[in-house]
Amino acid sequence: MQRISLKKPPWINKRINLWLCHSLKRILREYKLYSVCEETRCPNLSECFSKGVVTFLILGNICTRNCSFCKIKKGAPLDVDEDEPQRVKEVVKKLNLRYVVITSPTRDDLEDKGVGIFLKTIKELRTLNNPPKIELLIPDFFAKIELVKKIVEANPQVIAHNLETVPRLYPQIRKGADYKRSLRVLKIIKELNPKIYTKSSLLLGVGEREKEVIEVFKDLRKVGCDFLVLGQYLSPSLNHYLLKEYISPNKFKLLERQALQLGFKRVRSSPYMRSSYLNEI
Repeated sequence: MQRISLKKPPWINKRINLWLCHSLKRILREYKLYSVCEETRCPNLSECFSKGVVTFLILGNICTRNCSFCKIKKGAPLDVDEDEPQRVKEVVKKLNLRYVVITSPTRDDLEDKGVGIFLKTIKELRTLNNPPKIELLIPDFFAKIELVKKIVEANPQVIAHNLETVPRLYPQIRKGADYKRSLRVLKIIKELNPKIYTKSSLLLGVGEREKEVIEVFKDLRKVGCDFLVLGQYLSPSLNHYLLKEYISPNKFKLLERQALQLGFKRVRSSPYMRSSYLNEI
């Protein structure tokens, strides 16, 4: 099928300035750490890196699932690096980060799905003299209660799990994932500890209908999700899922108002918004 290239609207004009990224990239290379910012080639990369803000990608940079929207590498994952949590702590201290976001590729190959390294990283961060607030952006861990419970018991300030799109499009966009399973993860978190904030994110412009998006909002509120992030999908390459539509800033604001009316505590909605943009809730 021939790919049709959509003309970029004037509000899609952000460019990555690699020079502004140099200092933080050098630190990450020195400490042998990955960032989701680089691995997904986030359009906000130079903005965040120039301000000394990074979202850490632990457990390597290779995912065991095959989502067609995501630029993170797929294939046989790297061995678990047990020293990685210590190096994350050192970089957090070096950058004096007061709010830290930690995520990982999906590691279905591991018995604990990577939970152990998440916990070890949290433990290391809390040994700092002035520990930062912590947000975890987690895979679904197959919604195994015993695994999600360990994450909850570590008591981060925020636990995020992104739905990414509407259920109808999961077979094309999120192969290996399951919409109801992802909702169940967020539900389990709230049932185990209602005081922990939960968060989810959607990328728009992949062929979703507005009615479907509103239904996702409602589903998220039913499981007690507190924070919502809406951003524009931008295809990472010609080999990734085809962009279907550019969503206007006005439409993003409309969806933000609709989400707030449904009871979300906070909604961040604009074309370049991403789940961990500037590591702000």
